[in-house]
Amino acid sequence: MPNNDKLKTDKFNTCVMLFAEKIRRLREEKKLLQRQLAAALEIDTPMYSRIERGDRSAKREQVIILARLLNVNKEELLTLWLADRVIAEVCEEKKIAKNALEIVKQNI
Repeated sequence: MPNNDKLKTDKFNTCVMLFAEKIRRLREEKKLLQRQLAAALEIDTPMYSRIERGDRSAKREQVIILARLLNVNKEELLTLWLADRVIAEVCEEKKIAKNALEIVKQNI
C-alpha cells in the first residue's frame, strides 16, 4: 500500500514550483536566513527548507505569515501557492489537464 505522504511529496517534486521559487528569491533579496523564517512559522529549519525547495507544500496559514514577513502582497503569494497545488495535481495528466482546467474555469 503506497504511503500517501510520499505520493504528495513526489507530486510536488515533479512540477514547476512557482511559490517555492518566489519565497526563496524574496528571502534572499531580504537577506533573511531560512532559520529566521522557520522560527516565525514555528517549524524547524529542515521543514522550511523542504517548503522552499518545493518538496513540501506550505499550509495556507503559513503562506499568509510569509507574505507579511517577506513584505509581499498576500493575494499574490496565495495565488502562487494555489497554482502550485493545482499544477501538482494535473501535471502528470497533461493530455486531459487542459480540458479539466477549462471545466473548472467554467464552474468557479
